[in-house]
Amino acid sequence: MEILNHHRQILEELKKIEKEEQVRILYACESGSRAWGFPSKDSDYDVRFLYVRRIEWYLSIFEKRDVIERPIHGMLDINGWDLRKALNLFRKSNPPLLEWLQSPIQYDENYSVAGQLRQLSSSAFSPKSCMYHYLNMAKGNFREYLQGDLVKIKKYFYVLRPILGCMWIEEKNTMPPMEFAQLVEELLPANSELRSEIAQLLERKKSGEELDLEPKIAVIHDFIHEKIGHFERTAKMLPVADRNLDRQLDELFRAALTEVWGG
Repeated sequence: MEILNHHRQILEELKKIEKEEQVRILYACESGSRAWGFPSKDSDYDVRFLYVRRIEWYLSIFEKRDVIERPIHGMLDINGWDLRKALNLFRKSNPPLLEWLQSPIQYDENYSVAGQLRQLSSSAFSPKSCMYHYLNMAKGNFREYLQGDLVKIKKYFYVLRPILGCMWIEEKNTMPPMEFAQLVEELLPANSELRSEIAQLLERKKSGEELDLEPKIAVIHDFIHEKIGHFERTAKMLPVADRNLDRQLDELFRAALTEVWGG
């Protein structure tokens, strides 16, 4: 019931943003721990959306703000990108945007833009830039939260998920799924000590147990350390996306404006 109430509140907030900003929201989804599959009881709803403004807004010689951000209120963290900004990032294989498009929790998709981008995602996907994104995320969180004999063990998830993302890219050469459980199931041996320790930690987190400073978990720690070293050596050898999508994305942008506003 609580989740349904928050879902309703999110839809109401999105409608409010449309009215206040004079935009149309094309797509809205969950982007954080709830979409990853390991939320805490007090986890925010990290809502991200794509929007378009009226056609005349784009016919200007001036650069204008291309994001909409709302202050975090209660458990809602909501912000979005203008479609033109999103398309420019898409052509550069922006990992957060590619993740949003495949989020398992979608709040709104009234237009065809998100579906068209999903069809182009494999062409936009750059193994090298995406792996570096996940590798840098893993290294930063590992360095900040998991040093010393006592560590913030809930932060293991924020290192393990990007590490598994790197493994997925290396093995499958596609964008990793958002769901942590799917990454674990497909990439880690079923009866391994590592997978068992991760499963226990995940169960504790989902149950609402407070996971703070505890002795580091050796098998997880060693796995992370080894994989970071491995991907630091191999990421530079991966290919980048070499397809030019500029014409297709220009056409998609114009078609989206027509679909939303007519004309």
